Amino acid sequence: MPSLNSISVSQLYRIVGTPDAPIIVDVRIDEDFVDDPYFIPSSFRYPFEAIGDLAAKQDLSGRKVVVVCQKGLKLSEGAAAILRSAGVSAEHLEGGSFAWRDASLPKVPADKLPQKNDRNQTVWVTRHRPKIDRIACPWLIRRFIDPSAQFLFVSPSQVEGVVDRFKATPFDVEGSFWSHRGDRCSFDTMLEELGLETDALLRLATIVRGADTNRHDLAPEAAGLLAASLGLSRMYRDDLQQLEAGMGLYDAFYRWSRDATEEGHDWPSSSKKA
Repeated sequence: MPSLNSISVSQLYRIVGTPDAPIIVDVRIDEDFVDDPYFIPSSFRYPFEAIGDLAAKQDLSGRKVVVVCQKGLKLSEGAAAILRSAGVSAEHLEGGSFAWRDASLPKVPADKLPQKNDRNQTVWVTRHRPKIDRIACPWLIRRFIDPSAQFLFVSPSQVEGVVDRFKATPFDVEGSFWSHRGDRCSFDTMLEELGLETDALLRLATIVRGADTNRHDLAPEAAGLLAASLGLSRMYRDDLQQLEAGMGLYDAFYRWSRDATEEGHDWPSSSKKA
């Protein structure tokens, strides 16, 4: 019988990648993680022995937390209970990482993720004045990889130096790992390398590719994404403010890609009044 303080794999999968997603904490011991070195999207590791410190280190007020261990038993139940005793809304994942794996849901390979800085953030750098790919990729990273990721937008000539001095990971920069490959965009590359090729994200990737490469024949929605993106680039001089505004834009396109592709809009009604 499911615990009162648990969440099922299907329930968690439904909200991963959305603004309402919980903080997902992986408390597997090192041996278990080595045996299966993958993350549930957006999750991060934290030692179960120190879970009581998590609430003090991060502002969890008003946030929901889901704790994951290997089988969804003592480690995650105990850690979630400790968080609740500290006033945090915490649940454990039924069946743990094994249940997620057995459901064939997306898993992010640990060896593809950049090292984090001393504030537990991945740090990414790209050219300033973003339009399509350089907003789409940060959206993907924040929603599915690292919600606290830091993004640096700098002059094209300074990207290499910032990579060296600040240990940042370059993206959507010619010659870098996380960039275009053939006729595919940086967003496509991230989906492939990070194990995120779900139907909804692949559909969104086609729209991003069409907008980013002026191939509006790939998806009719590509023209709309381009128009909205160019509008945002003119509304905001600050690239980070543009990114924050763009997060909502991509949230909407993702939910359409996942839930609403079969829905149309007919107004006024085609029915005639008597």
